[in-house]
Amino acid sequence: MSSENKSLQQIISHRLEKLEKIIKSGINPFPYNYTPSHRVKDIFDNKEALLDSNLSIAGRIVSFRKMGKASFIHIQDETGKLQVYAKNDVLPNAIYDNIVRNLDLGDIIGVSGNLFITKMGELTIKVTGLEILSKNIRPLPNLKEKNGEAFNGFEDKELRYRHRHLDLIANPEVMNVFKLRAKIISLLRSELDAKDFIEVETPILQSIYGGASARPFTTFHNTLDQKLYLRIADELYLKRLIIGGFTKVYEIGKNFRNEGMDRNHNPEFTALEFYEAYADVYDMMDFTENIIHSVAKGINKTTVNFSNHSIDISKPFIRKSMFSLLNDSTGQNVDSMDTPELFC
Repeated sequence: MSSENKSLQQIISHRLEKLEKIIKSGINPFPYNYTPSHRVKDIFDNKEALLDSNLSIAGRIVSFRKMGKASFIHIQDETGKLQVYAKNDVLPNAIYDNIVRNLDLGDIIGVSGNLFITKMGELTIKVTGLEILSKNIRPLPNLKEKNGEAFNGFEDKELRYRHRHLDLIANPEVMNVFKLRAKIISLLRSELDAKDFIEVETPILQSIYGGASARPFTTFHNTLDQKLYLRIADELYLKRLIIGGFTKVYEIGKNFRNEGMDRNHNPEFTALEFYEAYADVYDMMDFTENIIHSVAKGINKTTVNFSNHSIDISKPFIRKSMFSLLNDSTGQNVDSMDTPELFC
């Protein structure tokens, strides 16, 4: 066994021993529920009004300073991080010995107490009640912080993409990307619904894949004794709905393409497709531009950065044909060339 694995096993074994101590004290280390009165952001946003008030929060321990019979702990929830102060003679009988002494980084706890400001000027909860909500057995990435700045964080991109749960704990600002994505999808859906488009769900398992040129993932349906494919596009089934009589339809869903992958190409990805009867390409261009402008306004964003380019999405879109783009790029009249000239 390598020294790294041995160290990991020692950490796990030590934490399991602490878990056993908590259980033997008659405390359930994995209770079913806990209802905090506030989120961390709510407390910071209303700290003047909440000072000296009794309140409760729940979250994960991300820093821990033990000083004999007192401890300073930072708890992180979805909205931020707040310090709590736990002292043996303030907590109920044996809670400090049975729980606090057996806590580790990564444990999830719920605390209640009075809000105050320390001599160092940090907003803090003086804990009068503490519950363990989930004991964390495996260690978190090696996180350190000084003067409010994190260092030695979880920085390896490959590991971060493969272990998003750890990335979110170590780099909580990443959560904003997920929230922004959710808001964009919600705004897209609202815009389409407002224009009388009907949201539908079309088959992901298809007997004949189509709608794009891509290699599919294959699977097998045991009951039908038939090979099926994960869809590479929504197009064909959406068009069948138009044929059937729907005027406007759309779908926001997963597509799958069994091809190369890199940071910008994932084998499974979310796509939006919408179709409207009696509309032509120019109608679709107008609608696409309008919906992008509306969504950008909804997230208060007028520029996006892509491949080291800043794109102003508040301006009217430039519209060019494929031939005009090719002509501009090559300096030749590609649209007037015959096949041999194009390939020479």
